[in-house]
Amino acid sequence: MATETQPQPAYTVDELAARAGVTVRTIRFYSTRGLLPPPVIGPRRVGRYGAEHLARLALIEELQHQGMTLAAIERYLEQLPPDVNAQDLAMHRALVATWAPDTSEELTRAELERRVGRGLSDADLELLTSMDVLSGTDVEGVLRVDLGLLRLGVQLLDVPIPHETLVAARTVLVEHTREAAHELTRLFRDEVWNPYREREPDPEDPQRVKAMKSLSAHMQPLVVQALVTAFQRSLTDELRAAFRAPEQEAAE
Repeated sequence: MATETQPQPAYTVDELAARAGVTVRTIRFYSTRGLLPPPVIGPRRVGRYGAEHLARLALIEELQHQGMTLAAIERYLEQLPPDVNAQDLAMHRALVATWAPDTSEELTRAELERRVGRGLSDADLELLTSMDVLSGTDVEGVLRVDLGLLRLGVQLLDVPIPHETLVAARTVLVEHTREAAHELTRLFRDEVWNPYREREPDPEDPQRVKAMKSLSAHMQPLVVQALVTAFQRSLTDELRAAFRAPEQEAAE
């Protein structure tokens, strides 16, 4: 028996702002930046917003909480498929909230040097920036620092490998881990999220988002452990094959 389609909620800009906990001015600003799609124009030329707009505002808020700039949020949203709906946006929000801990901090150069216990040259700062350990902010002289990457980045400054090689290695890792993340997200969506939302069709149900966050939080350490283990084994095999002794090759 077919389930009757539930009517999509329709909010005025004031109602949307109230439900999302933002100002009307913020909604207008996000719209001009392309972060929100335009509303549906109804009778008397009044714009109406739906569940997707509300879900997008919630996702934007979560991304900002994780320390992302508006420019980075724009790039994140641009990568979403054009037919993304409120349920899909809620899934992204759940994943961001549990898989991307807030580890960024804004520091001056002097504060950063005190944090790492050493002086940093302009070349050091340039390399850390190329590895996404550092990024600029709207305030002159203030850097956004990814604390999760800071220790590794500083250690790499002293590794006797050309900086260009380090940056190239990071590019390889980012490209392949992004591909793995894409496939894992697709698997999560098709095998977990879609069946769940078919059982719980209301995208605004707070219990639904809470349940997905809980599920994602349980998955995160398992997936990370699996990725690290698989990478370690693959890297060991590749290094053995690449640097095996010449006599071994001759014997084969």
